[in-house]
Amino acid sequence: MSSLTTTQAPKGLEGVVATNSSICYIDGDRGVLAYRGIDIHELAEHSTFEETCYLLWFGGLPKAAELNDLRQRLAEERRLDPAILELLRNVPKQALPMDVLRTAVSALAFYDPDERKNDHDSNINKAIRLTSQIAMIVAAYDRIRKGKNVVEPDRTLSHSANFLLQLNGTKPSATAERALDVALILHADHELNASTFAARVTAATLADMHAAVTSAIGALKGPLHGGANEAAFRIMDAINRQKADPVDYVRDMLAQKKKVPGFGHRVYHTEDPRATHLRVMSRDLGRSSGQPQWYEMSEKIETFVKAEKKLNANVDFYSASTYHVLGIDEDLFTPVFAVSRISGWAAHVIEQLDDNRLIRPRAEYLGPEYPNRYVPLDERK
Repeated sequence: MSSLTTTQAPKGLEGVVATNSSICYIDGDRGVLAYRGIDIHELAEHSTFEETCYLLWFGGLPKAAELNDLRQRLAEERRLDPAILELLRNVPKQALPMDVLRTAVSALAFYDPDERKNDHDSNINKAIRLTSQIAMIVAAYDRIRKGKNVVEPDRTLSHSANFLLQLNGTKPSATAERALDVALILHADHELNASTFAARVTAATLADMHAAVTSAIGALKGPLHGGANEAAFRIMDAINRQKADPVDYVRDMLAQKKKVPGFGHRVYHTEDPRATHLRVMSRDLGRSSGQPQWYEMSEKIETFVKAEKKLNANVDFYSASTYHVLGIDEDLFTPVFAVSRISGWAAHVIEQLDDNRLIRPRAEYLGPEYPNRYVPLDERK
């Protein structure tokens, strides 16, 4: 029996090239990640999240005036329609933050002045709004569920500093601000990961950007994608509460054939370049905040797993301890991932719509041989 496809698809589309893109470059063998050709190490050392957004959305590094203009536009969009805040107040108390974020982002479409437009400039406007609004939603919901007042944004602060202010109620230290800023840069884009591919598939139908980003958030929620850092921290939290030895705890997990989250990567065959920076941030932030135990625990686990299983830490492993020391609750780790990744999602949606074709792959049929004749009900045995 023949079909239109000629080769059996690899499981999980492993190694399949699904589109052309000029946004993100990855070399898994060499451990390279680059946005628009600029190495992630250079961006982590020298750039800011706002500048990285400009790079992703406009294709190159901004001049001083262009960067200042984008910063101002992002700051001006730090506002939520009162109906969105009311929505956050009315969701069930047990609601997961990722579910709340997914629903709120979809609802943002009702109040976006460019909602019915799908041209390039309108989508740039939506990218800017969504980047500011998603950060505000995550911070506002966390305070609402804890019975605290929503903190008004400070439009003089950077994106990272304002998020920490609205989340924790106090202006962050320079160390904390820079740590989050670098974390947002590192998480901004990663080629055709599950959530980005979901966004592009939705955008390709000519649905709006809010629909595409809602699809992306749904994909990000899964523990095999954005939820891995939450799982990594749960292990460290259990070790801390039980006052257990980190190596003995993880050794026992491996003996029970349990997976240790935060290690290995589908793309990288060497160290995840993002983990290189997050490791240093976890160490420095832990020391400056008087909470070095989380980094020290992480380091012991990493050393053991690398020796025992020959697996490298990925972006999720050290982001767990970094986010915890920043005062971010465990169930907010994945929403904070979205606070960053909206920049990459938006860039891919814009790129998809600038040269669009409906994404419609085929499946290799492996079912009963055709024709498999219909048998009337009274003749079936």
